[in-house]
Amino acid sequence: MTGKPRRVVVTSPRTAAARRPRHPLTREIDEQTRLGEVYMGSLVRTQFRLALFVCTLLACLVGGLPLLFFLVPELRSAQLLGLPLPWVVLAGLIYPAFIAGAWLYVWQAERNERDFADLVERR
Repeated sequence: MTGKPRRVVVTSPRTAAARRPRHPLTREIDEQTRLGEVYMGSLVRTQFRLALFVCTLLACLVGGLPLLFFLVPELRSAQLLGLPLPWVVLAGLIYPAFIAGAWLYVWQAERNERDFADLVERR
């Protein structure tokens, strides 16, 4: 013997087994496979929950104003800049609330889409 140890290669009997090819997740989504449907369904549900939240928030705000004016009668007769307070609120403050709600929705929807894109790219 030469003193040099002989190398032995140890392999698993499963090395010849077929491996499932890894496809990018975008391919799963593009081909509308079951996995792609699950991911897209998750994004759609997230966006839908966000839309429901923003709409509910704005509906409570707008719907709560008549209740507020009913429960606090002094507000009905209050004046602001020579105009009745209910008119000022309905004509001047509701629209900024709608704009803020729209901004909130767009900001959160874009964040949801960025998170989804990061998830897809990471896989």
